[in-house]
Parts: sequence; structure tokens; C-alpha cells
Amino acid sequence: MGFLTDKVIYIALFILIIHTIETLAYAVRLSGARVGLIASALSLFNLMVIVSRMANMMQQPFTGSLVDTAPSSDTLSFVESQYRVIIGASTIGTLIGIILLPTFVALFSRAIIHLSKQKGSIPSLFKTAFSLDYIRRGLNQMHFPNLSYLKGVTLKNVPKRLFFINMVVTSIYTIGVLSALYAALLAPERASTAIMASGLINGIATILLVVFVDPKISVLADDAINKRGSYLKLKNVSLMMIVSRFLGTLLAQILFIPGAEYVAWFTKFIV
Repeated sequence: MGFLTDKVIYIALFILIIHTIETLAYAVRLSGARVGLIASALSLFNLMVIVSRMANMMQQPFTGSLVDTAPSSDTLSFVESQYRVIIGASTIGTLIGIILLPTFVALFSRAIIHLSKQKGSIPSLFKTAFSLDYIRRGLNQMHFPNLSYLKGVTLKNVPKRLFFINMVVTSIYTIGVLSALYAALLAPERASTAIMASGLINGIATILLVVFVDPKISVLADDAINKRGSYLKLKNVSLMMIVSRFLGTLLAQILFIPGAEYVAWFTKFIV
């Protein structure tokens, strides 16, 4: 367990928090549909996405430093073990997000209403959210999912294609940077090219998410508000997308090495 250094633990905790935030972002649309303020909800959703993306960029140099500080002997297996711990942290973070989902649907509902009353002032929202009174009330809202919360949830009405696309995109996003860094070890003569490919990989994953997944959920949220669809269907699809995301982090463990080998191979055509 020599690979499990303090730095790996800190990075893993950071990744855990990032994936918890990204999972809880699904709660924002549910809250928006619940209180009938979908535009305000999307504003809060975009804020959470930006925060998680920025946090992800911040941890990348630290993750890259694990390659620089790896021992000269048995480097590949040492770095692989460290990166698999980090990928595992994304799975745990997603699971924590699932457990906290009912609580944050309630909290985000209050936050969206407050954001609407404050004419879209994010600083005012933060000021309220971090006040002792709001935190106290938030703790009172905490409750874990139970069987009644899952009542009516089924895969029947969930587009299978959407489910698998979200799973694959999540796995690509989870390992994009890690596979590129590992590819630098597989092809040291093209290390810089492999590392810079991480931006392209994550960019493609983000585009796929925006094109194929996000619009579908947004339309369901609009339908729920405008009575063309039901809140239960939106909740059903949102929960299945979260399950898909969880499975995507598990799939990332399988795709990690093949992804790195593909990046290392692809760099031949760039250099």
C-alpha cells in the first residue's frame, strides 16, 4: 500500500467532492420543476457545473505530479494503482450524491425561491446559504432515500440510448486526464502531446453531454412545469441518469488502461 500517499488521499477526497457536486446538480432541475422556476434553477445548475469544472481543473496539476514523483522502478503499476484509487473516489462521490439527493432537492427548492426573490443575486444567495439559521434549517431537512422515495421509479420510461450515452460519457470524463497522463508513461517520447490530449478528450465528452443528455432532461423539466408531462417522469429519468453516472464511474475502471493505450497510439499521428 506504499502507493497510497497523503497526496493521493487528498486528491481522492477532492475528486470525491467534485463528483458529489456534479451528481447533486441533477437535483437542481428537480427542484426547479418542483417550485415552477426552471429558469432560476438552470442558473443555479450552471453555477454548480462551473464550480465543479473549475475544481477539476485545479486538481489536474496535482494529479500530474504523481507521475513526476513515481519511483523509477515499476513506474507503470505504481501510477496505475494511484490512479485507480482516484477513479474509485469518483464512484464513492457519486454514491454520496445519490444518498444526499432527497435532502438537496429540498434545499435547492428553497435556494431557487430565494434566488428568484433576490432578482438573481448569487452573492445574496451565498450570504443566506452560509448563515447559521439557514444551515440549521438545512440540517433539519436532511433525510436519506427510502423505498417510498423510489416509488414509481422504473427503467420502462427511460430511453435506453440516453442511459448508455450518459454512462459512456461519464466514464470518458472520469478518466480523460488520467488516461492522458498514463499515456505519457506508455509513450515517453510523445509525453507532452499525450498530456495535452486530455483537454480534447474532456472537451469531446462535454460536447456529447450537452448535445445528447442535457437537452432531454431540460425538455422533461419544461414539460413537468407546463403540465405536458409529469414530475414523476422527470424524477424517474433524473434518477436513472444518476444511476447511469454511477455505472459510468465503474466503467471508467475498465476503460482506464485501454483509453491510455489509445491516446498513446493516437499521438503517433500528431507528432
